[in-house]
Amino acid sequence: MNQTSKKQGINLRPGTVMRGKWHKQVYVISKQLGQGAIGSVYLCKTKDGKEGALKISDKANSITTEVNVLKHLSKVQGSNLGPSLYDVDDWTDPTGIRYTFYVMEYVKGKDLPAFLRERGEGWLGILFVQLLKDLERLHKQGWVFGDLKLDNVIVTFSPPRLRWIDVGGTTLIGRSIKEYTEFYDRGYWQVGSRKAEPSYDLFALAMMALHYAYPNQFDRGQYPIKTLQEKIRQSKQLSPYQTCLERALKGEYISSLEMEKDLSLKLLKITKPKTTNHPTSMMNQKQLASKNHVNTVWSAWLESFAIIMVAFVFFVIYYLST
Repeated sequence: MNQTSKKQGINLRPGTVMRGKWHKQVYVISKQLGQGAIGSVYLCKTKDGKEGALKISDKANSITTEVNVLKHLSKVQGSNLGPSLYDVDDWTDPTGIRYTFYVMEYVKGKDLPAFLRERGEGWLGILFVQLLKDLERLHKQGWVFGDLKLDNVIVTFSPPRLRWIDVGGTTLIGRSIKEYTEFYDRGYWQVGSRKAEPSYDLFALAMMALHYAYPNQFDRGQYPIKTLQEKIRQSKQLSPYQTCLERALKGEYISSLEMEKDLSLKLLKITKPKTTNHPTSMMNQKQLASKNHVNTVWSAWLESFAIIMVAFVFFVIYYLST
């Protein structure tokens, strides 16, 4: 279930030296970063030691399409939606087979599950709000991400944010999704088509949350949509976002902006300090003023205040940077 719809790859050994046919740039392969329907991605280094992510394929037209997408995304005002593009060229291997490749920015960071384990699960909603803003910008440009999944995003820092690291599935709105992963695909779950539209990305976003909560994934069952709803309701990690996630799964959001606003309201409710009403008829004033009670309430307020401040600082930094 974790496989891409079509899986092919080009295997290059670490230490392989590649020299571009046209631009003559030299790249040394360090290790493989991923493999998908269109080709393979490797960490590489230039002669001066600069790192990059090199994607190589025998499908020149597909590579050209991805390059055009990266160029287009780089022109979107106010945001850096995809990795920066460095070079595009051809390479002929020792057996005489010609491949097309491009080198893009190597985005450093942590995968989302590792980040949440380190910083706390409260960041899940915050990062998803930011990702929804990026999706809204992408959709307004006439594209959907298509192959949105945990493997294709990474958390960078200063401030923490989710960035896309592979735009291979990006598809023009109205066309058929060209690259997808079954677990994240609404067609697989029998709740929609593979037509490229904003709701396709929002379904995949909800599946990202489910994959985080259930790392081993799960089967569809006899009634796929009920399976998804039950999994959300059974997860303590996802319960704060239950309504938003279920609406995304059922395709009820018109746009990423609508889901972003809904999720933002959920975050405000989550971070709002809650007080406990104690039945004073069963407690005297001395009990209410006990040291243990005061310490407990104070700790709860401090924790709530800390979460609010983290969310506030994040939003301020993010809006100032956009």
